[in-house]
Amino acid sequence: MTLKLNPFDPSQYLDSKEAITEYLTAIMEEGDSALLAAALADVARSKGMTEIAETSGIARAALYKALQRNAEPSLDILAKACKALGVTPRAKAA
Repeated sequence: MTLKLNPFDPSQYLDSKEAITEYLTAIMEEGDSALLAAALADVARSKGMTEIAETSGIARAALYKALQRNAEPSLDILAKACKALGVTPRAKAA
């Protein structure tokens, strides 16, 4: 018998502000902008990519492209996406 595993999709578990906050905090501690973009995409999918695109004023296709793994989105795109997602990046002393 072959065991079939489904791919893990974090967006299925980001169902509260607390879960989103903990997820993004852990990702930001890695210091990897591509990973952050992918994590923001996970959060956007959990809330609905179309809704986030409309709220942010970024075309849906452009939002998908900007938030894919290994993308290098501009600070403007990241700021608009964060605002639409209801998250605020914060600086923390090391």
